[in-house]
Amino acid sequence: MCAAWSGVSHNGSRGGRVNTEDVLGKAPLFAALDRESAAALRTSITEVQLSKGQTLFHENETGDRLYVVLEGKIKLSRTSPDGRENLLSVLGPSEMFGELSLFDPRPRTATATALTEVRLAGLGHDDLRPWLTGRPEVALHLLRALAQRLRRTNDVLADLVFTDVPGRVAKQLLDLAERFGNKTDDGLRVHHDLTQEELAQLVGASRETVNKALADFAQRGWLRIEAKAVVILDMDRLYNRSR
Repeated sequence: MCAAWSGVSHNGSRGGRVNTEDVLGKAPLFAALDRESAAALRTSITEVQLSKGQTLFHENETGDRLYVVLEGKIKLSRTSPDGRENLLSVLGPSEMFGELSLFDPRPRTATATALTEVRLAGLGHDDLRPWLTGRPEVALHLLRALAQRLRRTNDVLADLVFTDVPGRVAKQLLDLAERFGNKTDDGLRVHHDLTQEELAQLVGASRETVNKALADFAQRGWLRIEAKAVVILDMDRLYNRSR
């Protein structure tokens, strides 16, 4: 599953389908570094590859490294005592996770599972700590990323209290569109790779209620439903419904 860092694209040559250095450069950890420093830090990276459905780590396990998504999508989830799953977030290229244990070395707060085939860049905490103490700008970028995640969590909690299910569905689709959307001739195609149940978990509602909201949006002509994807046809109407 793990391999030494190569610094090349997925197809084995620079300038290929995915430029991993560009993907890493957009991650909060590397955004604060100049080219020379980023190259030095990349020497500590271990590449991790996961198959679809494979788990990287489980909730309550000890965490000793953070990860940056290079390719694919990974989901973070928590499980209730009765076995129900709550999907916290879906992450894609350049997004980072696992950094919480760098500042608070307690067990993992979520389970990380591959939604698709995934490539990750892993960095051990022991390799990172000298960078945090010697380069305050790196620590500030990481803390800013944590603050943004906290704001997002606060927004989700507020939506659960104040926003109805169709509004939450619209908001989640817009968030997924911003990160995973691709323009097509007839709209913005969002290949989210989520099952109906996973999308419902992300929204925080039952599958039946979420499917009803999606069907209503489709009937109104705001979107078209596809397998593990939607094509957004009227962004403005969807945005207004999310408010």
